[in-house]
Amino acid sequence: MPSTSSKYLLEIACFNVASCIIAQQAGADRIEFCADYEAGGITPTPDHILEVRKSVSIPLHVIIRPRSGDFVYSSEDITRMKQSILFCNEHRVDGVVFGVLNPDKTINTEVNKKLIDLAKPMSVTFHRAIDQCDNIEKALNALVKLNFDKVLTSGGKVNALDGMETLQSFQKKFGDKIIIMPGGGIRRLNLEQILEITRCVEFHSAAIINHTISAEEIKHLKNILQTA
Repeated sequence: MPSTSSKYLLEIACFNVASCIIAQQAGADRIEFCADYEAGGITPTPDHILEVRKSVSIPLHVIIRPRSGDFVYSSEDITRMKQSILFCNEHRVDGVVFGVLNPDKTINTEVNKKLIDLAKPMSVTFHRAIDQCDNIEKALNALVKLNFDKVLTSGGKVNALDGMETLQSFQKKFGDKIIIMPGGGIRRLNLEQILEITRCVEFHSAAIINHTISAEEIKHLKNILQTA
């Protein structure tokens, strides 16, 4: 089980049921459950969500992304997202992770608000769709007004290491209003540096080594956070 001695939190992205179990056993504080790693994560099947919920006791967040590709969704896509959120709420999932953009790469406040309202009382995280926005700082202001709990971001860069100075500025400006959670390529070799620069308190990693989740990698990541 995860230690509670650290002020820092480690979220592990998992792409199948077995990986979720491995992540919990290795000390992850929270799981973000997705399907299809190659697509960057889409909503898992209801059966898989139920299986994970029965198999792990640590907090479970589920990605709500009906398809791969961009984050400008049709009415049919939005309907599927609503159904997935209601399913998660009904089955004791702790949080959902989603993000809807307008065609001009701004936050779609109307649709996101509807999804947030459906998700209550679950935690709501805006995912790395924010890194597609032309003006991320303006987007963050919109997320704060919408009352998102967290935002997963690489600071608009390919990975969190490249974006850590931007993440640092986001943490200073918005960290008391929304949890800024660095994600994108975080591994044991760079977590200490990213933590030191950004001063964020929650971190997201897939902990994938050689194309598979690594319990050893998770333990190393957790140790870095516990001893920081």
